Amino acid sequence: MSLVPAATRALRLLRFLAARPGPVSASAIAAGLDLPRSSVYQLLEAMAEEGFVTHLPEERRWGLGVAAFEIGSAYLRHDGVERLARPLLHQLTESTGATAHLGVLHGADTLYLLKEQPPHAAPLITGVGVRLPAHLTASGRAMLARLPRAQVRALYPDAAAFTDRTGRGPTTPGELRRLLEEERRQGWSIEDGQVTEGFVSVAAAASDHNGHPAAAISLTVPSARPVTPQALAGRARDAAAELTRRLDGRASP
Repeated sequence: MSLVPAATRALRLLRFLAARPGPVSASAIAAGLDLPRSSVYQLLEAMAEEGFVTHLPEERRWGLGVAAFEIGSAYLRHDGVERLARPLLHQLTESTGATAHLGVLHGADTLYLLKEQPPHAAPLITGVGVRLPAHLTASGRAMLARLPRAQVRALYPDAAAFTDRTGRGPTTPGELRRLLEEERRQGWSIEDGQVTEGFVSVAAAASDHNGHPAAAISLTVPSARPVTPQALAGRARDAAAELTRRLDGRASP
């Protein structure tokens, strides 16, 4: 028997939510964990204060919060996702002449973990350790498109959650939702001048064992370069699929 029952219950609750395809009601959590509903509400309120769960009042449901995704991203970084992805990015840069990045979600930001660029490439703001708004980057949107819609709403509840760099990109939850739906259908994301004027990026997401987005691989070239985004996107998707395999992940539908 655990000597810290509250901590054990909180961890079980996190595991329960992580295994679900979307947010669930408190009564469903209580039934799934065989806990009194009053105890579940106390746990949820405490975990919401720390950002590990988020409440969706219109739906009367609870889902994972930003802090849970930050912990997941930290695990991937410490577990060597860079080591698994580095040769893939090196091959992409050599074969396409594009700058390749590996990024993960860090709250509502894209955090760049790796960067491979060809010789004499133009300098880009996207370096290792740099964080940029996820809704503006191809990498970020490739991962956002694979999150449950309720989680995206929690990250972007209103227009105040959106920042701007070049005057391009989504500025409201509705615009972002429509863009993510389109990119979800095509299986890859694109941004043209939303991060840096004169550059276009495409990206595809790799998945973990639950089918959730673990990281994204992107390719960036000058907008004037004579190459179609679709051609680059195919290479990014192949690399993301290989990274999913190396992570023992499960491809999302």
